[in-house]
Amino acid sequence: MKVLLIGSGGREHALAWKLAQSPLMTEFYAAPGNPGIAEHARLVSLKIEDHEAVAAFCAQKAIDFVVVGPEAPLVAGLADHLRADGLTVFGPSAAAAQLEGSKGFTKDICARYNIPTGAYQRFNNAPKAKAYIREQGAPIVVKADGLAAGKGVTVAMTVEEALAAVDDCFEGAFGAAGAEVVIEAFLDGEEASFFCLCDGRNALPLATAQDHKRVGEGDTGVNTGGMGAYSPAPVMTAEMIERTMKEIIEPTIYGMAESGYPFSGVFFAGLMITAKGPELIEYNVRFGDPECQVLMMRLKSDLLPLLLAAAEGTLDKVTAEWSDDPALTVVMASKGYPGPYEKNTPILSLPEAGVGAKVFHAGTSLRDGELVATGGRVLNVTATGRTVGEAQSRAYALLDKVEWENGFCRRDIGWRAIERERA
Repeated sequence: MKVLLIGSGGREHALAWKLAQSPLMTEFYAAPGNPGIAEHARLVSLKIEDHEAVAAFCAQKAIDFVVVGPEAPLVAGLADHLRADGLTVFGPSAAAAQLEGSKGFTKDICARYNIPTGAYQRFNNAPKAKAYIREQGAPIVVKADGLAAGKGVTVAMTVEEALAAVDDCFEGAFGAAGAEVVIEAFLDGEEASFFCLCDGRNALPLATAQDHKRVGEGDTGVNTGGMGAYSPAPVMTAEMIERTMKEIIEPTIYGMAESGYPFSGVFFAGLMITAKGPELIEYNVRFGDPECQVLMMRLKSDLLPLLLAAAEGTLDKVTAEWSDDPALTVVMASKGYPGPYEKNTPILSLPEAGVGAKVFHAGTSLRDGELVATGGRVLNVTATGRTVGEAQSRAYALLDKVEWENGFCRRDIGWRAIERERA
């Protein structure tokens, strides 16, 4: 099978690493890719915003299957364009991708189909949004409606912080994504990520993970795209997974189909496990980053037929097998992230990763044959172990062998699970 993978981040490196292991794979391309992905696939210099160019490449190479990694091309309708050309594509239509492209759209779906989530209101101007915040009080959550690379959410512990977040949105801090804001009730509990493949009718639960969004140790500081993750999430018990499927995923599948937007791809449900049970914080319509990295380390099954079944409507014919061993990944980011940071800083050396360990490239490039850091989040140092504590020890031991002067990381990834293990 000839496969094209779209994307260039750590998530896509993890997908490429796993897809390349499939015996079904005959030719493997990635656009635009990164130096890590180049270990597994042939890189193609395509502008993924140019849907015609992507379609022409697929025709030229007789591509059988396209896997779209990031959210932006999905929201922009790349999957629709390629399907119209007769290609098999993993990833939702632009209409279905509104689940991530518009937080207000998702909230409206939740309201319509009784999916548990925080109470909310949508606003397209600052005065009304601020009046609502003053009426509700804090803590409260302010979200830019559109795609903001994981940075458009403020969990405000004071009214003043919430008012400032509204100003950020309407004054252009997140571009067009902030033209509308969603203000919602603060949910108290423990966050978890749940992943599930969907083909429009059938669902295949995958695995759970827990992300660390805050830049600082102890979950302090501003939100980022994610500073590390581990899988599975202990808070997601068998009972909680069953409730998530029945109360959140299944009503969403039904609601999207009934609304005329059947969903095909991966549901990434960001959950808050509250005293009442699982409640939806938000949906993403692609694998998480860095959650994908730990999922791929634990997946024992061949990934390619699973994604193909989601694209072809045959998910009821496949199963996924998982390792019981936890996996943990630590993000190495450029100093200054998520604020301004220096680009093209040299990465002098990456360690050889043994069995059950891998350094995934998230924001790297080659400049004159030398590896440099070009992104905010640059490397995902990943390892497995018999416990989360062991996986953490192995990941940090590997990370400490990375020679990159401009990198930093959190040193406490997995702390919640490790506390549970010690209890």
